[in-house]
Amino acid sequence: MRIAYWVLAVLLAVFYAYSGGKKVTQSQDQLRPMMGWVDQIPMRLVRVIGALELLGAAGLLLPPYLGVAAAVGLTLLQVGAIVTHLRRGEARLIGLNIGLLVSSAVTAWLATAWL
Repeated sequence: MRIAYWVLAVLLAVFYAYSGGKKVTQSQDQLRPMMGWVDQIPMRLVRVIGALELLGAAGLLLPPYLGVAAAVGLTLLQVGAIVTHLRRGEARLIGLNIGLLVSSAVTAWLATAWL
């Protein structure tokens, strides 16, 4: 269980560090080709989402009792992402979000399974 937790935690941390870093550092024009929703959300909120992703990535690499909170937070973040895509009529784009949601939920479960 510990190995599975750390493998998932590190993979999620890498993904969210990359994604959050882009949201925090890039302009709206640079983000638009990959994230069409940035036109409908204020850039301040996009930056906050990026910062939350960076914090979640860091939290996953901390001891598992803190990793649980990070994984749960990232799970909730993906729920919001799925809702956003569905409201925009982009149901075809939620595959990655569902995968990330399941991965972060499993990571949270794995962390609690051996605490």
